[in-house]
Amino acid sequence: MLRRARQFFERREILEVDTPILTRFPVTDPHIASLAVGSSPHALFLHTSPEYRMKQLLAAGFGDIYQICKVFRDGERGAHHLQEFTLVEWYRQDFGLQQIMRETIEFLATLLEKPALVSTAEITSYDALFRESLDLDIRAADSSQLAASLNADRDLERAIGDDRDAWLDLILTQRIVPRLTPDRFTVISHYPASQAALARRCPDDPACADRFEVYYGSAELANGYVELTDADEQLARFRRDQQHRRSRKLPVHEIDADFVAALRAGLPPSAGVAVGFERLLMVHEGEYDIAAVTNFISSVS
Repeated sequence: MLRRARQFFERREILEVDTPILTRFPVTDPHIASLAVGSSPHALFLHTSPEYRMKQLLAAGFGDIYQICKVFRDGERGAHHLQEFTLVEWYRQDFGLQQIMRETIEFLATLLEKPALVSTAEITSYDALFRESLDLDIRAADSSQLAASLNADRDLERAIGDDRDAWLDLILTQRIVPRLTPDRFTVISHYPASQAALARRCPDDPACADRFEVYYGSAELANGYVELTDADEQLARFRRDQQHRRSRKLPVHEIDADFVAALRAGLPPSAGVAVGFERLLMVHEGEYDIAAVTNFISSVS
């Protein structure tokens, strides 16, 4: 499967790159925890994605690039999660949302050796999926209505409060994803703008972002978007992340100044996507637990 991945990119003349796994700047995203290496005052962190460094290469003029590497996320262990896992990530200059979605489906189908999955993929928007699955208008619904759609008890309501994105994510994972068509790709596009840390807002609808995810049945395989290139907007989002972390009493990390500088230097119009390789291998092998396709599981559990 790794050979097929590299052949896929080579046929498209996409350059393989290699970036550091150690960074001074852990991600500000409040939903991701970084693993620290070393101690203060010179602590480093294992990267959770090669995204920031790859975008620095884009800004430096490298063109279309891809990378296959190990990434690390603290506290992630379950049937579909590992603390150390393999990520396939690539970037395409001048690609719009439809183009990167199409290429992602082709990539996944190629690695699974199921070319027919390209033509049978179901493509829908985030809003439409909620309407069609639950008759729920997420733009009009407030937090109490979202909670009601889950029949949430008071403990859960107190825990989540008015965090609409948390409610939406819970509804998606608990009520919608388990119903997605088995043995077929479902592509969900145009996520709410509030759920787009690094994606641009949709030019035709600023309430949405040019972000998508690809599922095979109920297994999430890919997350991608058209990239945000505005350094000031990205910096504002990082600061909101810091505020969110502070309110949740999570470690508040320094903003990656090198990445922001690359955006200011000029990130070309582009789109990117990341694919969890072990999850794709699970689908290929018909397994339901990531441990079944991972050697040395005890060392990373």
